[in-house]
Amino acid sequence: MKMTVQEIIDGMIQKTGVGPIPYERTCDRLMAGDPTREVTMIATTFMATVDVIRRAAALGAQLIITHEPTWFTGADDTIWLAGDPIYEQKKALIEETGVAIWRFHDHMHFDPDDGIYRGFDLETGWAKYRMPPDPSAGVFPPAMGEHFDGCYQIPPTTLGALAAFLQERFEMPTMRYIGDPDMPVERVSLLPGGGSLGLGSEHMPMRLMRARALDVIVCGDLTEWTLPAYVRDAYQLGLCKGIVVLGHERSEEAGMKHLGTWMKSITGDIPVVFVDSGEPFGYFHTQGT
Repeated sequence: MKMTVQEIIDGMIQKTGVGPIPYERTCDRLMAGDPTREVTMIATTFMATVDVIRRAAALGAQLIITHEPTWFTGADDTIWLAGDPIYEQKKALIEETGVAIWRFHDHMHFDPDDGIYRGFDLETGWAKYRMPPDPSAGVFPPAMGEHFDGCYQIPPTTLGALAAFLQERFEMPTMRYIGDPDMPVERVSLLPGGGSLGLGSEHMPMRLMRARALDVIVCGDLTEWTLPAYVRDAYQLGLCKGIVVLGHERSEEAGMKHLGTWMKSITGDIPVVFVDSGEPFGYFHTQGT
């Protein structure tokens, strides 16, 4: 099967059933490369870092599909980077490899079957525990759609056991949490990536926890004075509430890991390989602490 970069992009947007979202209102753009180039291998990743670009090129990929920015801001704009040595060297690397980079973010999230949640469900095996959305809760703006209401009724466990499961499943060297590790847990929500910041409303994660009677929220990014403060106060009051923090990358990477299966009806026999961008942080383990 022969396809160009642009044909793959068009096919993916069409399959989401979203839009296409007007160019000026989306970050889903070709960040580098020739849209007419023929593609014989595709790499998917959370973020097209320097390491990911090198590894994808070494594998023989002509197209990288990334979920998050190549150029360090949500808008992926580059005017402010003129003359920046990091930008110039990364741009030179991309040109040297000849790889095209397309960002698949907005259409992926606004797909009624949000691909990030789909990947998380496949990675955890939680699809069967997904609770129906509750529009009457009034937590999410209508434009967001209720598919962001990623709530689960999992088999009874504890906060500590849940954190250990997620740490193992997402290959994390350490895990941040708030709450009593021995507290009982059944009702859990995932707010991946920036979702745990509130999607434009700082109140949203707390309102979701209350409206859906959640025991735990599994988080991506966090502002420490919002949901963490709310849950810590609940814990200190003796209430059974907790959070587990995967971080932005680990909470969304599984969506890109499993994207190749979803793409099969578009790309046919073109190989799709997953290149894990990896958790961005290292951790010091100081003796005696």
